[in-house]
Amino acid sequence: MAKKTLVGVVVSDKAEKTVSVKVERRFMHPLYGKVVTRTKKYAAHDESNEFRIGDRVEILSVRPVSKTKAWKVTRLIERARGVEGGLAEVAGGEA
Repeated sequence: MAKKTLVGVVVSDKAEKTVSVKVERRFMHPLYGKVVTRTKKYAAHDESNEFRIGDRVEILSVRPVSKTKAWKVTRLIERARGVEGGLAEVAGGEA
């Protein structure tokens, strides 16, 4: 079976070696002709914990890594804008 690739945005990086990726697909409604947007979240394996919230990434289907994780992040497409060091910089500046 061919491996599938999807492109989405990282919405959570709280888990160790795992990111949640939101994938959005758009299609024309068969009856009404309106463009409909559907989203789905996938748990993807991130071995080095390098991806952060807001990053646009490509994920690849792989054999199951855990009960809910059967995808792996293959590459970074676009880094999140405006967030370099995360919350540590904001908290440090206020003290």
